[in-house]
Amino acid sequence: QMQVIMDKKKLRKQIEFIEEIDKLKSIIRRTRLLDDSRYENDAEHSWHLAMMAIVLSEHANDKNIDLLKVIKMLLIHDIPEIDAGDTFLYDKDGRIDSVENEKKGAERIFSILPSGMTEELIGLWEEFEKKKTPEAKFAGALDRLEPLLQNYNTGGHAWKKHGIVRSQVEKNNLTIVHGSQTLWDLAQSLIDESVEKEYLEDS
Repeated sequence: QMQVIMDKKKLRKQIEFIEEIDKLKSIIRRTRLLDDSRYENDAEHSWHLAMMAIVLSEHANDKNIDLLKVIKMLLIHDIPEIDAGDTFLYDKDGRIDSVENEKKGAERIFSILPSGMTEELIGLWEEFEKKKTPEAKFAGALDRLEPLLQNYNTGGHAWKKHGIVRSQVEKNNLTIVHGSQTLWDLAQSLIDESVEKEYLEDS
């Protein structure tokens, strides 16, 4: 009888978490869908990254990465933005504030889950943020590559709107190389082509 009560309590917490993260679908990002029809939301971004991990895992620098761990990281990495909101990659001051806000968000939202699950997801979120492990480095590379693909396919929409130039894009995306040399080579060619096509100012 006691076990049934415990199991129901655990399930209730799991469902509460599932309901809470529905809010991620309402967090709007600065980048647009590839067809330029509208802005992307955080849930769509996370799903796309998880699919990228499945499709592109052979290009990770470390050939022995734990793909399931990468996918888990990518699916949870932006959940704290339910509380903190989306921070633009090129907003230095905003990013400093967002680190603390996201940490608080991670603790609040993941704590809805039963113990054990809370610790696992907070641990994965922190690992992603630190970018020290091969899995976190590869996940981080994908998180940078997706907006690059979006800007390339929308004629530099976010770059132009916010006055971003080539040197900023290269500096902010250089971390791709830590997860995948192949994907960094691709990123550089996308940046070169974006300059040639005047999607991005060369300075």
